[in-house]
Amino acid sequence: MEKFISEMQLRGFSNETIKSYLFFLKKFQEFINKPIESAEEADVKKYLGNLISIKQVSSSSVALARAAITFYFTEIMKKPLSLKTPKIAKKVPVVLTKQEIKKMISSVKNPKHKLMLELLYSSGLRLSELINLKVNDLEVDNKIGWVRSGKGGKDRMIILSQRAAESLSRYLSSRKEKSEYIFTGRNKKISKRAVQKAIKKIAEKAGIKKDIHVHTLRHSFATHLLEAGTDIRKIQVLLGHSNLSTTQIYTKVSTTELKKVRSPLDQL
Repeated sequence: MEKFISEMQLRGFSNETIKSYLFFLKKFQEFINKPIESAEEADVKKYLGNLISIKQVSSSSVALARAAITFYFTEIMKKPLSLKTPKIAKKVPVVLTKQEIKKMISSVKNPKHKLMLELLYSSGLRLSELINLKVNDLEVDNKIGWVRSGKGGKDRMIILSQRAAESLSRYLSSRKEKSEYIFTGRNKKISKRAVQKAIKKIAEKAGIKKDIHVHTLRHSFATHLLEAGTDIRKIQVLLGHSNLSTTQIYTKVSTTELKKVRSPLDQL
């Protein structure tokens, strides 16, 4: 396991990916109930088949399990693997309307939670990026900020709205905690769970019935930029996507142009 972790660290895998790979490798070892060094390709196929047919886990989880085990086999055990699993379903992400965003912002009384919401939507931040955001990462006067060592270990510039910049200045000047992190918790920075819980509560209070997560605000940020005519390559840079194809999912989400199409029934 130590060699497995070291190899992933050398490849620059994120902590989240390392955790996921370790989780599935341990589950695989529990399933085969024998030393993992003696595992064969047939064992892997049985395990993945069990995930698909018995456990009925999502195609993305099956793909992650396959990637973890394949990496262990090929890089640690030096055994080749040839596996096929179902294609990952490409679901269109849930996106909030601008009116729903307004309702959420206006329903929040807690300044800390309001700032979280505004930054997530203003800048298209991932959850991990929000909780790791530091005071020195932001240039409030210039209305920009920097994500340091984001997904893939990359730095990128983010934009701040005028409203978010003003909320940020007020929040930082009034808070009692002296921390390098914008949002603090028991362990220096706020936990992921605390942010997720806050966003869920805000959505419920605003009366929004959609299945809302922190990432929904990032999806909304990208979709609303696209609908406003922002070049998709600029959106790609702001989101920190390596491939344009990842950003192009938002062309399927945006309904602005589709709404302009008249139904043939109205033309009879």
